[in-house]
Amino acid sequence: MRISVNIDCTPDEARAFFGLPDVKPMQDSVMARMQERMLSATGAMSPEGVMKTWLQAIPQNPEQMREMFMRFFAQPFGQAPSRKS
Repeated sequence: MRISVNIDCTPDEARAFFGLPDVKPMQDSVMARMQERMLSATGAMSPEGVMKTWLQAIPQNPEQMREMFMRFFAQPFGQAPSRKS
């Protein structure tokens, strides 16, 4: 024996029928806060913000650049570069 029941109702009507709470106001508030956070985070991804971040990572003088390359290329060989002064 097979019985099929088709119910045609909206999600709001089904929620009310089962006695579930209406979470729409809370969901709207959470989504608004999430949107604010995402929009404020896009400022860091602007071209000016990205360049500012990248330029801070670049050594400012030739000595710093040389030491950075020495550290970078010495790591795969497991040895720290010796400093000669």
